[in-house]
Amino acid sequence: TPDSVLNVVHEELEKYNPFACALDIGCGTGAGMQMLRPLCSNRITGLDFSRGMLEIARTKKEGAKGRVSLEFIRGDMFQMPFKAEFDLAITLSSLGHILKKDRVKFIRQVYEVLKPGGRFVFVTSYQPSVLSNSYWYSHGFNAAIYLRNLLVRPPFIMYYLTCMLPGIKVLFEKQGFDIEVKDVFAGEQSELRLIIATRPS
Repeated sequence: TPDSVLNVVHEELEKYNPFACALDIGCGTGAGMQMLRPLCSNRITGLDFSRGMLEIARTKKEGAKGRVSLEFIRGDMFQMPFKAEFDLAITLSSLGHILKKDRVKFIRQVYEVLKPGGRFVFVTSYQPSVLSNSYWYSHGFNAAIYLRNLLVRPPFIMYYLTCMLPGIKVLFEKQGFDIEVKDVFAGEQSELRLIIATRPS
């Protein structure tokens, strides 16, 4: 996730401070956790299925601003070992790992890990125009991954254009979330939208 995106997310989350506990779902190399650390007063948990990604995240934690504890858990985003523990959860650049058939399962898991009043924050956009380069690049990439997964095991799940507006907003609302779509990005990222999904109190 580019620093320019992380910086915007950080600025927006500052408006909702303070947070006690936060969860980074699909934390990867820990960039999101580092962004969250100054905003939290208790702990930040990073969950990822990749042991290698978690090892990289651990090596970077000492350089992160803030003082709260950072913990790393190897786990499945569809079976998270938490129950109403977090004021804030985020995922950055991980939505492509979620197949269409698993979206509702994932959203229900997010609902379960948040405290009442907790927020889930992610970045997405509307579907690009069929006339745009990004549309054809994304579909070309998806076709290559689909073909790869027909030939190679285990499959690698990473697809573009999977959790887009307005459809993803509707799915979250059906699972009980209140949704805010924020147009806060500029320049080359002006098509992005920040989504804040709140579990009602």
